[in-house]
Amino acid sequence: MKRVLILIASLFVALGAAAADREHTLKVYNWADYIDEDVLEQFQEWYKEQTGEEVEVIYQLFDINEIMLAKIERGKEDFDVVCPSEYIIERMLRNDLLLPIDKDFGSTPNYIDSNISPYIVDRFNMIDGSGKNANDYAVGYMWGTTGLLYNTKYVTAEQASSWSVLHNEQFRRKIFIKDAFRDVYGPILVYLKRDAIDRGEVTIDEVMYDASDESIALVEGFLKTAKQLVAGWEADFGKEMMTKEKAYINLTWSGDAVWAIEEAAAVGVTLDYYVPDEGSNVWFDGWVIPKYAKNTKAARYFINFMCRSDIALRNMDAIGYVSAVATPEVLEAKIDDSLENAVDASYFFGEEARSVKIDAVQYPDRAVIERCAMMHDSGARTEQMLEMWARVKGDEVKTWVLVVIGLTLLALLIVGVRRKVKQYKKRNRHPRRRK
Repeated sequence: MKRVLILIASLFVALGAAAADREHTLKVYNWADYIDEDVLEQFQEWYKEQTGEEVEVIYQLFDINEIMLAKIERGKEDFDVVCPSEYIIERMLRNDLLLPIDKDFGSTPNYIDSNISPYIVDRFNMIDGSGKNANDYAVGYMWGTTGLLYNTKYVTAEQASSWSVLHNEQFRRKIFIKDAFRDVYGPILVYLKRDAIDRGEVTIDEVMYDASDESIALVEGFLKTAKQLVAGWEADFGKEMMTKEKAYINLTWSGDAVWAIEEAAAVGVTLDYYVPDEGSNVWFDGWVIPKYAKNTKAARYFINFMCRSDIALRNMDAIGYVSAVATPEVLEAKIDDSLENAVDASYFFGEEARSVKIDAVQYPDRAVIERCAMMHDSGARTEQMLEMWARVKGDEVKTWVLVVIGLTLLALLIVGVRRKVKQYKKRNRHPRRRK
């Protein structure tokens, strides 16, 4: 869901792949910093062992869901595997942009059906695909929550237990908010509708579908008040500001919180993470095969490979986020007896995880999960939500400014492409790794 970094370098890989044998090339399109890239080479070796066929992975990265989706919608990109979030999977299913995933791997074990948590399968059943079951078209990869990362020296646990802390004058210019309108909109609307939820007039799940003018206005009002206290809207640097104590509160994703807590501890700063009591988002990213894929066989084998326990653990260790894989091997590896408190992770691993000492940021207690709901596609209302977000942030820029910026970036991109092509020709044809 989700390290969001600006990426250009990896896109040049495609230039060298133009003349590649497409039947033996797998084009993977994923989020930045969202995999242990060493597993890509291992997959190539494993694929040959399983099928007797060679495959070369061309690995490219995107920074936001909508950019990836736009490329798929245009039909001019033939990515074999991509990793969208749940609401984009929803939209892709509605627009007939995905192929079903064949899970018959012959003598190769089917890791998808045996290793993915029933909790993830159940959540994917809730994806509204206009009659299509998302589990036939998508396989869970990583998941997590949206909450508050906070500095325990300046912010109490009680203060961090409510989204109202974003209006607390005590933290003026010490707050960063994730620059991701959906991940912010859902939790704030849940907070603003908490009384109606408590009275049973509406459920948290129903709130996640709500993109009415009234609700958009409510969230806009809350955020405009919070803006007076906010130091910035961040795509990825918020966690670093927290580790350096430049900020005390960060509305962020659980995976970023894991990274920040570990980094901060190394320099003597104590951070913690909490999903406010009013409720929040629980988000999911999954592997899918786009309609215009050219190598569907290697694509489905790649998805299956990502569901192996050892590969899931390597990816989690590399990026800080939580895999959808819920095997005994993963549970054993994640148990940490040095932790003070146990959590109920039975919803994810089964009864054997009813009370286990495991990272509660990565695997929230059942009580936390029960006050969270999955995001959904807003369809035609997405434009109104984006306009609200722009008004809150003050992002309304004159057209001529955007044109100048666009032309400048294009010129820089052309120069970079030419340089990269020259460099690429000097190297062999193995897939390029982003360091």
